[in-house]
Order: sequence, then C-alpha cells, then structure tokens
Amino acid sequence: MSDLAGAAARAVDQPQGDMIAILLEQHQRIRELFAHVKGASGEHKQQAFDELRALLAVHETAEEMVLRPISSKDAGAEVADARNEEEREATRTLTVLEMMDVSSAEFDHMFGEFEQAVLDHASHEEQDEFPLVRARENQDTLMAMGRTLRAVERVAPTHPHPSTAGSPAAQWAVGPFASIVDRTLDAIKNATRGS
Repeated sequence: MSDLAGAAARAVDQPQGDMIAILLEQHQRIRELFAHVKGASGEHKQQAFDELRALLAVHETAEEMVLRPISSKDAGAEVADARNEEEREATRTLTVLEMMDVSSAEFDHMFGEFEQAVLDHASHEEQDEFPLVRARENQDTLMAMGRTLRAVERVAPTHPHPSTAGSPAAQWAVGPFASIVDRTLDAIKNATRGS
C-alpha cells in the first residue's frame, strides 16, 4: 500500500476528532500537497507551496505544543526529542525554500530532499509515537487533546520560525505573536495577488 493510501486508511479507521485522527488526516493532506507542488508550475506551484508551507508550520507547532508533552511521557523523551529535532531541521529547510524561486532547479532539488525528510518524519510519528499515545491515553483524553490541537492551530504561525522550532516552551511563549505577524503578511500577500 502506498504511503498516501496507507495514511488515508489509518485516518479513516480512527475516531473522528481525536488528536491522532486529526494528525493522520493532516499527514495525508501534506502528502497530497507535496504531489501538487511537484506537479504544478508557475503561479499554481507557488500557491500549492504556500498552502503546504502554512499547513506544515501550523501542524508542527500544534504537534510540539500538544502532542510532544504527552508523547514524551507515553513514548519516552528520546522519541519525543528525536521528533522535535526532525521538526527543527525541517523548519530550517522550509525557511530556505520559502525564500527561493519555486521555478528554479535549485528549489526542485531541495524540495525533493525536504519531501523525503518530512515523509520520513511522518512515518516515525505514525510508527513510533502515535500508537503508544493511543494505547496509553483514554479516548476522552484523546478527544480533549484533539480540541486543544484545533485551538492551537487557529493561532499558530503560518510561516516557519526556526527560533521556536522543536521547543514546546518557545512555541507557547512566541507562537501567538508570530502568528499575528504571519497572518497579517499572508493577508497582504493574498490581497496583492488579487489586484
């Protein structure tokens, strides 16, 4: 089964609204967006990349703030720390990609490496982290964490911020302020695209 089909099957098999189900659905969407970026050109490629960048920024922030404190307890600090480090590296790369011309060969090369790192990271979460959290937390807790995850996503930054990546404490302290700036810049960019 392909990664995309496997993620879709896992997401369907989860109780709707619990944290693990939400994260699996997002992993599926991230895989789809990688394919869209690789298959697009010009303005469509830029728009697909912008959507992927925003989803990754929000997704990783929410994972670091909501999932990691629990997975550190349930899966172990070593597992949680390894995922945070992967996210820190991905954020650094995403920051560089964001400044590049999406039509360049350099972007395509770096984007391919970035895709592989993000998909490997998602696989580690799906195999090493999510099952242990699901096994050790009751359904009510997972549903409450799902609601918290959604709340955090509504105020999470939409651009990568390497200074906070991989640190739940930094995400809680700086994230809401960075989000205001990011969402303002996104609104301005979208308004100038429409004119």
